[in-house]
Amino acid sequence: MNSLPKSILGRSGLDVSKLGFGSMELRGTDHFPRLTSRQAGTLLNAVVDNGINFIDTSPDYGYAEILLGEHLAQRRSEFFLASKCGCPIEDVEVPHDRRKPHDFSCGNVRAGVEQSLRRLRTDYLDLVQFHLSPSRTELTSQDSIAELLKLKDEGKLRFIGISGTLPHLADHIAMQVFDVIQTPYSLVERDHEELMHQAALNNIGVIIRGGVARAVMVKDAALINDYPAFLQPGFRARRQLWQQTRVEDLLQGMTVMEFMLRFTLSNPDMNTTIVGTANPEHLLANVKVAARGALPADIYAEACQRFPKSPATGLVV
Repeated sequence: MNSLPKSILGRSGLDVSKLGFGSMELRGTDHFPRLTSRQAGTLLNAVVDNGINFIDTSPDYGYAEILLGEHLAQRRSEFFLASKCGCPIEDVEVPHDRRKPHDFSCGNVRAGVEQSLRRLRTDYLDLVQFHLSPSRTELTSQDSIAELLKLKDEGKLRFIGISGTLPHLADHIAMQVFDVIQTPYSLVERDHEELMHQAALNNIGVIIRGGVARAVMVKDAALINDYPAFLQPGFRARRQLWQQTRVEDLLQGMTVMEFMLRFTLSNPDMNTTIVGTANPEHLLANVKVAARGALPADIYAEACQRFPKSPATGLVV
């Protein structure tokens, strides 16, 4: 088993592997392959066998939560499990260019957590995060946070967090109620870097998603058209930023994906980055890269110099 670096996830005190696993690609919809149960079992057991101890999911990922429960419930003590709330608990058909409507009412927050518990075949979740960065007003007007705290008192979850982005993330941090934030971040999407630092200063755990920018740097430009319309401007902007910035001298034998992942791991304020895949070979490659840890300090510093903190990336929640 590879020795993955670990970090304490803020005030939660959870000792998490810096490489986490995001289960979105297991939902088997849109452009994600639908794995058989056997294939999923092989993949998910390899996640835990290789030292990844933080797994992130969501009610929005439906089939992914079911697969996690089917194959990892018996290994529940070996990893920390995070899900989300505010998601629709029934299947909702929406146009390809729109997001599913989310509902942060007390009733839907509770129903979502309890649905996740059933699907995941567990008595508790280590972390529940509000999905899609609702505003402070949206949360407080519906007593959404109070409902999560009730569920915590009932032993159904241990810590609360939020999947937050601009323009609301600064408010989320200032509220001082969240143990953890989850936010997009990579070399080509550094918009939230200062807020990540503020979170860390306040002992709030920092989870990164999009740490390799969904490989848009090396992806055929035409393939971006297959994604929902609201994602495409950001993907194109990040791809363009990569292409117009010279990095050849920084790679030093690394692949682009290795360089991207190790850049994210180099940020001193991140605790874990959730990288998703449905491919066992990609999983093992990610583990091997993460075991190498951060970039050399001089390479990291130079990469930070070449890529701006707040490029026009077409920010997407």
